[in-house]
Amino acid sequence: MQADSKILTHYERIGGADKVRALVQRFYALMDELPEAYGIRKLHAQDLQGATDKLFKFLSGWMGGPQLYVEQYGHPMLRARHLPFSIGSTERDQWLLCMNQALAEVVEDAGLRRDLSAAFAKVADHMRNREG
Repeated sequence: MQADSKILTHYERIGGADKVRALVQRFYALMDELPEAYGIRKLHAQDLQGATDKLFKFLSGWMGGPQLYVEQYGHPMLRARHLPFSIGSTERDQWLLCMNQALAEVVEDAGLRRDLSAAFAKVADHMRNREG
């Protein structure tokens, strides 16, 4: 291995903006399609375009790409921004169901899928603000 070899970010590994956007679009499509995701879907606005845009911008920076979310909205403060919504284990699991299926459909690299799924699980669990 070369001493100057670069470690790729998740953003680079996934394939950049187009793949991040595809992941987010599939995630929200699944939220609309899966009856098992009804609980988490009803926490969102009827029109998902705003949520889609914000998640794309957030994930771009979170994965090591351009800090689009921070540039437009400031620090994400994820937990604080989600406090108005009642999020328990059920909502966490529904969110993860949609995200893990989107990962399975969009991300070819099994190692990256595994890494992202584990990271998403930690973040989703942190968003819980009630028991149950």
